[in-house]
Amino acid sequence: MRLATFVSSRGPCLGVVSGEEVVDLGAVSSETTGLPATMAEFLALGAHGLDAARHVVERALKERSAGAVQALAAVKLLAPIPRPGKVIGVGLNYNDHAAEVGRPKQSIPRLFVKVSSSVVGPDAAVAIPPNVSKLDFEVELAVVIGKRATRVKEADAIGYVGGYTILNDLSAREFQFDVTPAQTSLAKSMDGFCPMGPWIVTADELGDGSGLGVRTWVNGDKMQDGTTSDLIFSVAALVAYISRYMTLEPGDVIATGTPAGVGAFRKPPLFLKSGDRIKLEIDRIGVLETTIKNAD
Repeated sequence: MRLATFVSSRGPCLGVVSGEEVVDLGAVSSETTGLPATMAEFLALGAHGLDAARHVVERALKERSAGAVQALAAVKLLAPIPRPGKVIGVGLNYNDHAAEVGRPKQSIPRLFVKVSSSVVGPDAAVAIPPNVSKLDFEVELAVVIGKRATRVKEADAIGYVGGYTILNDLSAREFQFDVTPAQTSLAKSMDGFCPMGPWIVTADELGDGSGLGVRTWVNGDKMQDGTTSDLIFSVAALVAYISRYMTLEPGDVIATGTPAGVGAFRKPPLFLKSGDRIKLEIDRIGVLETTIKNAD
């Protein structure tokens, strides 16, 4: 199931994408469906919520009641989780990316935080902040937690995943690499530096998230072309490791890392500038596009 957050006359709404249409789950009375209004609350319902949503979608597509079904192209999509409780990033988590950076494989995940205020949705225009000239792109498979997870075992970890989406881990490399001490979370948490979307594909369809192609284009030129099978730490391993130290709540996001091809390690380096268009694609999820602009 593809779950989206979009704008309607009622404000942000929870919807299910079906083909080229989106079904507004809130257009049917919550007293009838028992479904909550936000993505995080919906994911927390687990299989019960998915079953209820399927019934709502089937009914809406059959009855075509006013406002319940809209053309996908006619709605404005927001980030699926507009303000996650936590966005946890994982550095150097692809074998080919670690190799291009010249780093050995890590024995434990390298974690950092992207603040939730950096999250923006599909087709956002992200402004280059002052004093940033090394703005870089990173396509990432993002894990969205569906069930409260505390000290879970790796063998059980996928059961705590609600679904997956696409995340662009935009990074100001001069703050990450050129200053002492390194300012990794700042470099990755500036306004707009966490484009996410276009929707969540539920874990019952994507399983453990392995075997998915991940790609980036900048202005039509392919920059990254990898697969989640190249992850050093799998989705299950990341959920288990992180939940050992901090509780993961429904709607929290784990950005699992990026493959080789980022701008900073190309020869010569390639950094984003005003007018650039970044297209990210992950198999079986979709496409996330972002435009870069100068600050006002």
